[in-house]
Amino acid sequence: MTLARIVVLFALAAVAEIGGAWLIWQSVREDRGWLFALLGVVALGGYGFIAALQPDVHFGRVLAAYGGVFVAGSLAWGIVVDGFRPSVWDYVGSGVALLGAAIIILAPHSASAEG
Repeated sequence: MTLARIVVLFALAAVAEIGGAWLIWQSVREDRGWLFALLGVVALGGYGFIAALQPDVHFGRVLAAYGGVFVAGSLAWGIVVDGFRPSVWDYVGSGVALLGAAIIILAPHSASAEG
């Protein structure tokens, strides 16, 4: 159950953060209007709350692991929403980032490292 919770929360955080940033990008760079920016700010705020629901109590560890999810999620968002065509190096980099995220969040942590 905890692994499923971690994965779902990371996925929701990615949608909120990447989606929020995309909305602001659309407002500023694509002249889509300030409503897009406002919705983006709300989504980015939601990201902060979603990230805080992770079961690990260490902010730095959660955000470091989320960094890998953000890399892969950003490329996926670009593919699905913007028609971006990643190179093989984009895929390799994304895989490395996700591996790093998995190591950070799933590795056993000793009691001395917790405090």
